[in-house]
Amino acid sequence: MAMSINENKNDDQQSSAPVVVSGRQQMEPNTDYRVVVFGAAGVGKSSLVLRFVRGTFRDSYIPTIEDTYRQVISSNKLVFTLQITDTTGSHQFPAMQRLNIQKGHAFMLVYSINSRQSLEELKPIYKEIVEVKGASSAQKVVPIILVGNKCDENSARDVSSNVAAKLAQEWGCEHTETSAKTNVNVKEAFQDLLKLDPKNSSIFSDSKQNDKSSSQSSLVKNSVNPKQRKESNENRKKKCLLM
Repeated sequence: MAMSINENKNDDQQSSAPVVVSGRQQMEPNTDYRVVVFGAAGVGKSSLVLRFVRGTFRDSYIPTIEDTYRQVISSNKLVFTLQITDTTGSHQFPAMQRLNIQKGHAFMLVYSINSRQSLEELKPIYKEIVEVKGASSAQKVVPIILVGNKCDENSARDVSSNVAAKLAQEWGCEHTETSAKTNVNVKEAFQDLLKLDPKNSSIFSDSKQNDKSSSQSSLVKNSVNPKQRKESNENRKKKCLLM
């Protein structure tokens, strides 16, 4: 599906994520769909979100408290507001983390391939998702994708793709590796997460019939921010070296 973006803020660059519809003003969002991005500080959560939403990458590290990005996505007569919450990597706000889990519909759990500790820090978050959503397997309730970011830094790899894929299999969720810096698999990671929910399949279908789908996005700053698919993974291995 062809994707692009119109950011309400005056950015010079266009994004590679979903596009603005002509006649957008005639359509009103009829529901919200919340994606929550979790991960340790410095793994690149904000970079992934900004790359997806705006098509930009910043080299400097700016700690996030919590940011929420909104995109109005439409396909034919289906319209909904996608809310992406970029959470803090700090452990100082457990109540905020739990609230985000309660409100979330889908979750992106991000680690850095050059930090085994960042993968370990996702385990209690996954357990809390299971606890809050009230199921033995969170995948039965809500879509989850495990994302290994910074695959462009393969020489400093501390987490093998096999280790992460095995953990994802245990959790019953998807796994992929990305690079926000070089824009590898970023759009695909978000699309794959959204397509795990059957009600989004008509919007995020690979079919050419759904090329009309589009979106309009904005940033809201808050005061306080199953197994791998063979075919897609074959394509991704060509872009991102997996070991």
